[in-house]
Amino acid sequence: MQTLNHETDISLVSNAFGFLRTPLNFEPYDSDADVVITGVPFDMATSGRAGTRFGPNAIRQISTQLAWEHCRYPWKFNVLDKLNIVDCGDLVYSFGDNQDMVNKLTEHADKLLAKGKKMLTFGGDHFITLPLLRAHAKKYGKLSLIHFDAHADTYSNGSAYDHGTMFYHAPQEDLIDVKKSVQVGIRTEYDEKDGFLVLDGATANDMSVEDISLAIHERVGGNKCYISFDIDCLDPAYAPGTGTPVVGGMATDKILKILRAMKDLDIVGMDVVEVSPAYDHADITALAGASIALEMLYMEGYKRM
Repeated sequence: MQTLNHETDISLVSNAFGFLRTPLNFEPYDSDADVVITGVPFDMATSGRAGTRFGPNAIRQISTQLAWEHCRYPWKFNVLDKLNIVDCGDLVYSFGDNQDMVNKLTEHADKLLAKGKKMLTFGGDHFITLPLLRAHAKKYGKLSLIHFDAHADTYSNGSAYDHGTMFYHAPQEDLIDVKKSVQVGIRTEYDEKDGFLVLDGATANDMSVEDISLAIHERVGGNKCYISFDIDCLDPAYAPGTGTPVVGGMATDKILKILRAMKDLDIVGMDVVEVSPAYDHADITALAGASIALEMLYMEGYKRM
């Protein structure tokens, strides 16, 4: 284990290499990074199958299959020429202590955002988005949430630490503006009174990429946006390695096209969550997660053209 800073009890653990084979950097706060990648190996808020604590490592490992391509199709530039990307490893928290994870992740995010870094975070289960939203809202004010998922995660009947309650708590805490937020791919129960624009799975599958993009742009406008991507937004045919798979989901190709169509939005934070490699086959879920993460980096790199 390597300590991040002797003046704080935040620490990050080493992997063999970072995302896209980038070198790991355990001093991200004072680095010249534009975007900092952090893994959060946490799955104690899971309601279904556990195992997402191994998600960050699986995403990093399979990203070697993406590292060779100097110009990611269909983009016309190399993202590493436009962004300084630092992977600072995985957050370390006291085992079995949910609140310690929340405290450590919030502090870590606060410090990165205060230094002007953007964050791309790998879960772990989806609960990690709530402390990340707290830090981003503290920095940027109330945000628009662009949420890709099979589940609305707006349920009020869960515990304080539950990967199905984040977007119930976030509006209550004034972190996000539901009237300027959108959920894509939902195909489990949700309440329209929650206020989100919901493009449910069946609807989104029948819509064109252009119409989905237009709906998202009209909803969020010029607001600062946070993108949270739960891998179970994808159909289990494309992402079986997740804790709560739901059939009738979206295809990887369509999701990548939707993300590319969002490249001009004011995106201030991003995460990819719920990859659970124990239930994966041939690493296809991890590869989908890594590809979506890379697409998010290209969206940011596009702004530096």
